[in-house]
Formats: sequence, structure tokens, C-alpha cells
Amino acid sequence: MNTLLSINNYYYYRGGAETVFLEHNRMFERLGWRVVPFAMRHPENLQTDWARYFIDEIEFGHHYSLAGRIARVPKIIYSSESRRQVRALVRDTHPNIAHAHNVYHHLSPSVLAALKRRGVPVVLTLHDLKLACPEAHMLTHDGICERCRGGRLHNVVVHRCIKGSRMLSGVVWLEALVNRVLRSYQKSVDCFVVPSRFYMDKLRDWGVLGDNAVHVPNFIDPDVYVPGWAPSDTFVYFGRLSREKGVATLVRGAARAGVKLRVIGTGPEEPALRALAVDLGADVEFAGYHSGEALRARVRECRAVVLPSEWYENAPMSVLEAYALGKPVIGARIGGIPELVREGETGAVFDSGSVSALADTLCDWAAYPHEHIVSAGMAGRAWVEDEFSLHRYEQRMQNIYHDLGARGPEQSP
Repeated sequence: MNTLLSINNYYYYRGGAETVFLEHNRMFERLGWRVVPFAMRHPENLQTDWARYFIDEIEFGHHYSLAGRIARVPKIIYSSESRRQVRALVRDTHPNIAHAHNVYHHLSPSVLAALKRRGVPVVLTLHDLKLACPEAHMLTHDGICERCRGGRLHNVVVHRCIKGSRMLSGVVWLEALVNRVLRSYQKSVDCFVVPSRFYMDKLRDWGVLGDNAVHVPNFIDPDVYVPGWAPSDTFVYFGRLSREKGVATLVRGAARAGVKLRVIGTGPEEPALRALAVDLGADVEFAGYHSGEALRARVRECRAVVLPSEWYENAPMSVLEAYALGKPVIGARIGGIPELVREGETGAVFDSGSVSALADTLCDWAAYPHEHIVSAGMAGRAWVEDEFSLHRYEQRMQNIYHDLGARGPEQSP
């Protein structure tokens, strides 16, 4: 039996990266691999027999004592605890390959170096822009930011990019500087997996990604999603209600277009968005947090899903979820979103941050006959089944593992 050492800061469903990480694990277990996870200890973690190897939790934003904060700084930069624990895990499990997802700020890239020194091939999926940007998203208080380009990493401190804190930003600056000097990622990773072509181009443009990178789109299991073809007259946004998501632009666009909007999710911008909708007289329903089948049921009822993002999205899972549910996607022309929308076929794109462009697009899609909406939803569903399915992702990842010397059960001679 082949063994996959699967690594991520968190071992529970927390965000898009964790969803990909955990579903990847399930997929390879179904293929007959033994999957061994490595993560932080956390009260919400899934159950696993390997939890005894996990490291102590480090959580930004927790109110640690001064001594506790000081003790955690070396772990954030280059954790000896992570290195020690992953060495023990390799010794006891003999993995054929290691696949890491998000490790910085918590597990740290020390795990990658430890694996490399023991001859374990290492794959790293890039869910964000951390290799280039200390903050990881090229986003700060005044919007999209590329000030750190060319090694000017001190800007993360100047602009307090980490939770508005100069202290936390200073720690992350030091972490980024040390690992940039050590080339911790470039020297230890055999293959970088990048979910969007936009991120691939951006990281290569910054000079931090070489030829050992492969574009592998995110995936979804279409069988879990029962599509709803009949469109209503309501547009839907689902996700976090934070500034970079562009929901204020969406509320303004919906008000200008005179269309109905349902906002599903919670976040720090919710009070301001509710007040904005009232001020504009917009027909907006704030439906609160939904997940699982409850969320899917609400999305099935809509006309189209809108992603009004105003930051460099990578490859948002919400696009694939919308398509799997038979819904067109209206997305902002930014980051990796445009490469997931076939203009006029599965949805439309508009200039990010433009209220007028979004309002015009909403008016168009509100006026289209139902047959056009259904056709776009069916095209999105077909695209997901063909290009973003479990099977396609399995093929792509097994090819990468095979090229690095790890053979799955069905590939063994």
C-alpha cells in the first residue's frame, strides 16, 4: 500500500484550502492509498489516529500572554516542533510522497525541508500568493497591493497588513525575510500545484516560481450537487461579507439595476451592508449563514450567482459549486475568476469595482428569457463534469505523483 503524507495547518473544514485538502485526502483513500495527515491540534479537528503527531496550536488573533507571544515567534518563522514531529511521522509511516497545502505562519516551511532531507518527494499546492507577498493575498487597507515586489518586504510592516497590527506584521515580515533568504519553498518543493493560471503568471512575473509548477484546477464532486434548472428573478451572492469581496458594489449595482438580491453569509461588513441597502432602497435579503444542503437549496432557487470580488481571487470554489447546481455565474474581471467563466455561455464578467458595469450586466441577465438562463446553467454543469470533476483531478494528481516516483495501486507493475 502506498502512503500519502498530507499536510495542512488545519484539519477541519475551515475554508477553501481546507476543503481541497480534506477532499483530496478522501479521494486518495478511495483509490487505495493510506493517507496520513499532519496538522495543528485544534478542538474542531476531525478524528484521526495520527493526531498524536500534531503540533500545538498557534492562532493569530488569540490573546496570548506576552511570554506566550514571544515563545511562538520562532515557531511561526521556522518551527523546530513541526520539524521534529514530521521527522517522527516519516520514520513511522515511510510515505511515498508528501503533499502540503497551507503551512506558513503555523506549521512553517521547516516541515518541507525535513521531508526533502529524508528523500520524500514534496508537492505544494499554492492556495494563495504567499511565495511573493508576506500577507499572502496582495491585499492591504487600501485594496490590492503589490508594494513588496522586488524584495521590498518591509511594506508589510509599514502598512500593518496583518490584522492591522504592527507587531504581527513585524513577525510576518521576519518570517517572510528568513524564508526568502533560505529559499525554503524553492529548495524543498519538487512540484508546485497552482489552481489558477492567473496565480501561475503572477508568481512567475514576481520571479518566485520556476518551471516545476503545474496548473491543476480545483475540483468538485458533481454527484453531491443536484441542479435546479428553473430560474427565479433573484440573484445570489454567497460567501464572507468582508470588504475585498465587493458586496457593497453588488448592493449598489443591484439597486441601480432594480433587481432582487439575496446575500448568504456573515462577516464584518454585514451591518454596513444592511445600512447601505436601506439607504439605497435596494431589494436585498440578508439570509445569514448557510452551509451544506441548506446553502445548496437557496442557490438552486436563484437566477444566477454573482462574485463581485475586488481582490486577486485564486480559483474560487463558489464558481464550481454554482455550476454544479446548474446556475450561471456573473463574475468580476479580476484574479482567476475570468478563466472560470465562458462569456455568454456559462455566465458573464464585468469590470471589478464598477457599479455601472455590474448594474448593466445584472439588467441584461434579468431580461434574458428563461431558456437562455437554463442553457447557461446547463453549460456550466457540463463544464464542471468535464473539466473540474473528481476524476479529472485524480488523473492530474496521479500523473504528478507518478512523475515524482510514487505509484498508486492501479499503477503498480
